[in-house]
Amino acid sequence: MHRTFGDALKLISVLFISIIFCTPVKADTATTTFQVTSTVISSCGVSASDLAFGDYDIVAGTAIAGSTTVSVTCSSGTAYEIGLDAGLGAGATVTTRKMTNGGNTLSYSLYSDVSHTTVWGETTGVDTLSSSGTGAAQNFTVYGLINASQSVPTGSYSDTITVTVTF
Repeated sequence: MHRTFGDALKLISVLFISIIFCTPVKADTATTTFQVTSTVISSCGVSASDLAFGDYDIVAGTAIAGSTTVSVTCSSGTAYEIGLDAGLGAGATVTTRKMTNGGNTLSYSLYSDVSHTTVWGETTGVDTLSSSGTGAAQNFTVYGLINASQSVPTGSYSDTITVTVTF
């Protein structure tokens, strides 16, 4: 087969066009960076279950114990203190709280220990409980005790305690 100059020129043209279209085109680029930030704040949440002592028998003349749980969730590393107020009973203090039924009162106390020796009050650094947050719920037991030998009329007695978390 005899090739002519024109055939060679066509072949070179096809090769040249192929090289032009097959060669990747280089694009210029520019870059930058940006910061991603957030501030984790100290925060706490608190919840509590009711404390139901059950039936108090004045004839038996014995004290009755009960307990409940206060649950605190604070940011990891957040120091906090848990306080319990005196309640709503007239004349109540943190050492002698009072459930009421009309004008009648039934005295009781709240403690931070099962042996009922450490009254749980509301004065930060004095009679509160302290801890440090982990980011998960932390449970604390409140130990209640109705004092023995109280002569009170029959009926349903109640009180409301406010739990305060200071952080």
